[in-house]
Amino acid sequence: MNDTSPQEDRLFEEAADLMIRLQNDPGNPVSRQMVKRWRARGPAYEKAWLEVSEIHGLTGRVLVPAYRAKQRSRQGLSRRSVVAAGVAGAGVLAGSYLALPALVLRAKADHLTGTAEIRRIALPDGGTATLGPDSAIALHYDGRRREVALLAGMAFFEVAKDPSRPFLATTSEMAATALGTAFDLSNDAGLVSVSVEHGLVEINVPGSGPADGNRLAAGQWATFDERTRLTTRGNRDARQIGAWRSGQILVENEPVRAVVAKIARWQPGRVMIADAGLGANRISGVFDPGNPLRALEAVVHPFGARVRSLGPYLTVISSV
Repeated sequence: MNDTSPQEDRLFEEAADLMIRLQNDPGNPVSRQMVKRWRARGPAYEKAWLEVSEIHGLTGRVLVPAYRAKQRSRQGLSRRSVVAAGVAGAGVLAGSYLALPALVLRAKADHLTGTAEIRRIALPDGGTATLGPDSAIALHYDGRRREVALLAGMAFFEVAKDPSRPFLATTSEMAATALGTAFDLSNDAGLVSVSVEHGLVEINVPGSGPADGNRLAAGQWATFDERTRLTTRGNRDARQIGAWRSGQILVENEPVRAVVAKIARWQPGRVMIADAGLGANRISGVFDPGNPLRALEAVVHPFGARVRSLGPYLTVISSV
């Protein structure tokens, strides 16, 4: 669960304070000895230190500036909030999240959505695109082509028929071509997915085979993992395609990092997986993004991991 005991909060703050001391003067043997003695007090102390170390390792030297800002403001923020604000200020992304800096993304996109926002957009050719939360698309239409680039997140396309101009939806690593059809496209922490509700979609990925082997019909899906460079295919009930539009996230043997990234679009702030090994595990299931923290817990609980909300800016997933 996300709730922490007063003792856990106190130990977290003490560990953050010790980390700040080390960061200020890493060569001081007194500071190192203080940390050693504090960690030796028991398992709870060691656990708090490891948690702060994981966060600090992902954020670089952000603890001291955040702490000094807190000292200046004197607004009564907890040390957890200071660390969380430092992480958010450093722009740390987990799983989830956008591949381009926010300002660049805004400059490139024609349509964007915010956290937990789903929006249906009319396309210039009479088709529609339903954008999932924290998603962005760019439109490229002229007399010879109609193309939509998915810059971030997820989108469900209902394609208007135009045999003279096949509809093309792209990510950085995959292209999906269709005439009159409806399909789902997403990029979740480097796992690109295409699922077809009806019609035919032809996908093109690096190293793919003949065109006939890359055609997806109703109920068929394919994923391309940008890390492993592997493509996986499967089948599901066509009525389940794009189920996120009605409040369900269905996944089948997907990496935890990708599922976390998908659900994180409904969670305010950043969601960060502190343990890279955890993100490589695979899971199947149905999750409710309407309660994103519980959904994240359901994803990582089978692997002995924990979800902790550190203020409004950061949610950390780490091994217990």
